[in-house]
Amino acid sequence: MKTLIWIAGSVIILGGVISFFSFRFKGIETPNYKVIKTLGEVEIREYPQLILAQTKLGGKRYDSNGNKGFGVVANYIFGGNQQQQKIAMTSPVIMNMSDTDASMSFVMPSQYQIADLPSPNSNAVTLVSQDSMKLAVLRFGGFISDEKIAKHAQLLTQVLEKNNIRTKGSLLYMGYNAPWDVINRRNEVAFQIDSIQE
Repeated sequence: MKTLIWIAGSVIILGGVISFFSFRFKGIETPNYKVIKTLGEVEIREYPQLILAQTKLGGKRYDSNGNKGFGVVANYIFGGNQQQQKIAMTSPVIMNMSDTDASMSFVMPSQYQIADLPSPNSNAVTLVSQDSMKLAVLRFGGFISDEKIAKHAQLLTQVLEKNNIRTKGSLLYMGYNAPWDVINRRNEVAFQIDSIQE
């Protein structure tokens, strides 16, 4: 009987924690993309112009660069700018996994034009206007690692090659969750589309 009570109590507590965090983060803004085609689990999305707060990384590995890059850009939106202005967090956080030009970016809320944003205190943060683009995106769950990114990037590449879709630029990793989220985690890998051969 005590065991059943303990289990029931644990379920109630866990449910409350999940509900709290779901409520806390459900209001976070995400880019207003449009899905224009699906290829199994892969979505071809059209993104509008985005304003990014971006920092360069010392390498493309997520495990060794992700937290550092996140901290640099997070400092900017938490008030590390010339107006000490706090800027709302959005998702996803975007990591460009280039061999030569890796970066970490936060998407700025859609209410801002680049001229509206305060200048960063740190020279390591740059405000960038990203033109509208089409991305091929594969979504997956769980906690992230370089091995998981590589695995899903390979799956995405196979689908694109099978459908004669050419890409340009480097692999992008997009993460949607707070570090302490333990369920319903959303990760995505993506490539920018250059052309689709019919």
